[in-house]
Amino acid sequence: MRTYLSAALSAVLLVLLAVLVPLSALSAWVDLELDDTDRYLAAVSPLASDADVQGTVAALVTDEAMKNIDVGPLQETVGQFLHETALSFTTTEAFQRAWDSANRTAHRAVTASLHGDDRQAVTIDLAPVIEEVKRELVGSGVPFADRIPVRETSITVLSADRADGLRSSFQWLRYCSVWPAVGTVVLLVLVLGLTFVRGGPRTCLTTAAVAGGGLVLGAALLRIAVAVGRARVLDQVPGTDRGGAAAVYDALTASLRTTVWIVLMAGAVLVVGGIVGRVVAARRG
Repeated sequence: MRTYLSAALSAVLLVLLAVLVPLSALSAWVDLELDDTDRYLAAVSPLASDADVQGTVAALVTDEAMKNIDVGPLQETVGQFLHETALSFTTTEAFQRAWDSANRTAHRAVTASLHGDDRQAVTIDLAPVIEEVKRELVGSGVPFADRIPVRETSITVLSADRADGLRSSFQWLRYCSVWPAVGTVVLLVLVLGLTFVRGGPRTCLTTAAVAGGGLVLGAALLRIAVAVGRARVLDQVPGTDRGGAAAVYDALTASLRTTVWIVLMAGAVLVVGGIVGRVVAARRG
């Protein structure tokens, strides 16, 4: 009877940790990173040097400019020249400043869309970036640069339908905050402590191995959730924006992928340590 009870408790612990790990990571991520402007900017600011983002911005600037330019047979040549010039600008510090400014504004739209009820797509308005591009190109004497229109031109990061579908989940995760993570650590420490006191070192080692298995499983589920979320988010993003949107998504979820590896390694250490400890204890006994 005691064996069956021990097995049942081990199964419960395994399932609890497998569920708590992704819940803890996601709720802490929403509360500490996605909701925090400085952390959000720290995550997306390096994207100013990302090739996909630079290519998307240069293409948008060129497309908008060429709508106002008609040079007959030289249309394609002028378009290519403007694209290469705009792409070159995306490697400058001025572009970095404009990108940061656009994303600071975009963060307010992100939080409003995910925590409010505006039923709007999450976008990054590139108007400040385009304005800076135009100013630099005009100052450098680039032909036709003065015809680049400065108006709202956005990269879609999350479609309105996807934002509506995810809103309730984000609000719930925000409400949970860091408490699931705290609860996971407390549960792990309490269980290991109680099994050591009541069952001795061997029982504690077995529990450690089971807990490690739960952490490994939870890390795997978290990685799957990140991958599935990426596919769902990008599924409804326009093709021209997909490269930039993918770069933004990957930057924002980088901490989650890091968490996956940390939890995975911690779980593996507990599994291996528990099993090896049991074997050594059995041989000595």
